[in-house]
Amino acid sequence: MEHHSTHSVSVAGVLIDDQGRALLIQRRDNGHWEAPGGILERDEDITAGLLREIHEETGLDVEPVTLTGVYKNMTRGIVALVFRCKVIGGQLAETDEARAFRWVTADEVRSLASEAFAIRVLDAMRHNHAPAIRHHDGVHLLGTPQHAE
Repeated sequence: MEHHSTHSVSVAGVLIDDQGRALLIQRRDNGHWEAPGGILERDEDITAGLLREIHEETGLDVEPVTLTGVYKNMTRGIVALVFRCKVIGGQLAETDEARAFRWVTADEVRSLASEAFAIRVLDAMRHNHAPAIRHHDGVHLLGTPQHAE
């Protein structure tokens, strides 16, 4: 299989607190504010990868609540599955991958994160919506948003 035709799959968890705020991490590698997550390992199931990535980046244990969106980075060929999650244990702590954390409102998400990553958090903060299906170039959204039926 040619390299340019392959995709990778990532997972991210949007952790929502009792005040309706979402947890963002500031990544050590690029300084960007995002929801915790990362690339699934080839032999890893989706839930196990989600739980691993969130724990590695935050020190928190979570429970997935619902799939809130599917996003494709058209430039890099990465498909991301984003889940709303609730914290069930652990202790929030800086890690090798995250240098800072913030519990943020929807308005704060828009000012801290790039459009392509902010929309993932905003979609997860909305209640009672079908999962969003969106495409982006790594920074900006492309096309018209769709919702799964």
